[in-house]
Amino acid sequence: MVKLNKIYTRTGDDGTTGLVDGSRIAKSDSRMAAIGDVDELNSVLGVAICEIADDALVQDLRIVQNDLFDLGADLATPAKASDDFAPSEMVLRIVPSQVERLEALIDAATAALDPLASFILPGGTKAAAAIHLVRAVARRAERTCVAAATEMALNPQALAYVNRLSDYLFVLGRLLNNGGKDDILWVPGGSR
Repeated sequence: MVKLNKIYTRTGDDGTTGLVDGSRIAKSDSRMAAIGDVDELNSVLGVAICEIADDALVQDLRIVQNDLFDLGADLATPAKASDDFAPSEMVLRIVPSQVERLEALIDAATAALDPLASFILPGGTKAAAAIHLVRAVARRAERTCVAAATEMALNPQALAYVNRLSDYLFVLGRLLNNGGKDDILWVPGGSR
């Protein structure tokens, strides 16, 4: 259990921050950009959850929020080697079962939806619109994670997780639009 007695430490006043292994990097480092975008993703997901009345769905999304903290910890833990992504008691890593859980949620949601006949616009119900915003932030978080992975070794399962999450959020947005019946369809060139 994490215990925080003091919120400020003054150690970051020089523009650096600490990683799990005790090393320090610039707050502008690409690893920190990825961690920050995952933190923002978790925050906007928390706001979106406030718009969702389905308790089972809220529970699924709370698991995702917990996974996003795991993802942040994973990103904040440098690998000793390019294939050093095994979790342990002291090292938190995203694992295949977390990615597989998202895939199962995607499959279940997709089975309940009619196939898409057009791209859809973010919107519809308040809950769906909020989830589409979360999806857009998830895609940005994925881009910053992928960018960081070009500079350092990152857990492939972490990258897979954030990729699957945006897919899940897309189908979830459709589910929250009355099973897709209230989706707002894109009309290409419709305002010309």
